[in-house]
Amino acid sequence: MRLISRSPRVLLLALTALAGCRDQPAPTVPPLPPAVSAAPAAASTGSVDAGDDAGGAFVPERVHGEGAAMGTHIAFAAYTTPETDAARVRGAFDGAVEEIKRIESLMTTWRPDSEVSRINAAAGKAPVKVSDETFSIIAESVHASEISEGTFDITFHTLHGLWKFDEDLDPHPPPAADLRARLPFVGWRNIKLDASARTVMLAKPRTQIGLGGIAKGYAVDMAAKVLERAKITSFFVQAGGDLIARGRKPDGSEWQAGVRDPRGPEGKYFARLALTDHAFSTAGDYERAYVVGGKRYHHIIDPRTGQPASACRSVTVWAPTALLADEIDDAVFILGPEKGM
Repeated sequence: MRLISRSPRVLLLALTALAGCRDQPAPTVPPLPPAVSAAPAAASTGSVDAGDDAGGAFVPERVHGEGAAMGTHIAFAAYTTPETDAARVRGAFDGAVEEIKRIESLMTTWRPDSEVSRINAAAGKAPVKVSDETFSIIAESVHASEISEGTFDITFHTLHGLWKFDEDLDPHPPPAADLRARLPFVGWRNIKLDASARTVMLAKPRTQIGLGGIAKGYAVDMAAKVLERAKITSFFVQAGGDLIARGRKPDGSEWQAGVRDPRGPEGKYFARLALTDHAFSTAGDYERAYVVGGKRYHHIIDPRTGQPASACRSVTVWAPTALLADEIDDAVFILGPEKGM
């Protein structure tokens, strides 16, 4: 697995961030507009936009598919090639969804038998041996913490259950005393890695980790590899706000993704972002959020304070891989446009 460079300088050169702060509108990534994706019936059946038969010459067809994993909607679009017809494309979509589910089974906190859940269960007690894959993603997360002043921190999961923005949505901020009680257990330095033994240990008994800020991007990258192995050369994969595109469309045009102001009406796009062999990910304060007393509370928590970050409204990161984009967008959101860039 190829992860990001250990050099912050290279990291900064690797991405372009479109950051929206309090005094300016900002982009975020809603479900893609029709120009980018469609709403197909299912990944297993998909849908096909057939071209005209130009006198027997090969005409690429656009195939759509969808699925669900990691608690989000997954969308695909791809063009057929002389080697890969529509049926094989749909089969590759199915394989890509299964690959995302495989990664989910290793890295989710919603299953007690996942590797991440086993690490959390042993917090403060013993190191846990994990797969090379999970170890690499956790090591990458620690590196991201090191270069982002701790604003990307997978131990934010220690606060899980206090802030409720998911299916358990509760529009009431947690008591300050409860946050103060847990904050001493938040901090990426509590993660102890042994590369030779491939073990992970959480030094404090109440420290917990969650890979929700990086695993989905990695899963999108791995899904793209499934499609590449199927000899599909023009496609995109989207899981929620994480998207990667490969190649250009048969007419030579680039894939396009819609970007909108999170304070604007739904469906009104702030800009379009062209994608060829690149990925993007968005962090925004308009989803999984509520407003109480005129103040917006949202799911992007600054692990240093335990409070929702307020430096930006939305950040979209454009990067070579979905993993890189996914792990950086929250950090840039929390740091703000000056430090984040």
